[in-house]
Amino acid sequence: MDEEYDVIVLGTGLTECILSGIMSVNGKKVLHMDRNPYYGGESSSITPLEELYKRFSLPDSPPESMGRGRDWNVDLIPKFLMANGQLVKMLLYTEVTRYLDFKVVEGSFVYKGGKIYKVPSTETEALASSELFKHLLQSMEGPTC
Repeated sequence: MDEEYDVIVLGTGLTECILSGIMSVNGKKVLHMDRNPYYGGESSSITPLEELYKRFSLPDSPPESMGRGRDWNVDLIPKFLMANGQLVKMLLYTEVTRYLDFKVVEGSFVYKGGKIYKVPSTETEALASSELFKHLLQSMEGPTC
């Protein structure tokens, strides 16, 4: 690596990738490096599901009822992009969308108290969710005037 660069960006988190992309699109010669063997820094995703169990030293392997491990993609920090938001506009401007796939998510889940819950995505699901009503009741039980 005896080349010269205008900028060296360390890390492959979202901020570093946007910064690298903006500089590159604006004609800078950028060297982008990460010490990890994966892309994404703290906001990376883990696939297959077996890797999640290894990373967090969970005692068992995923149950067969969860299907194939490659069918799962677990975000360490869940991220949703609003279709017409500023972040999407930046990603389009820097042309990193060549490396991204946008798709509608089939479901979003949270892990709470040792259980996995589906986040309601429709009015019907929200009204049928006992967890949502529990949360609402707990918030209403706060101090009263």
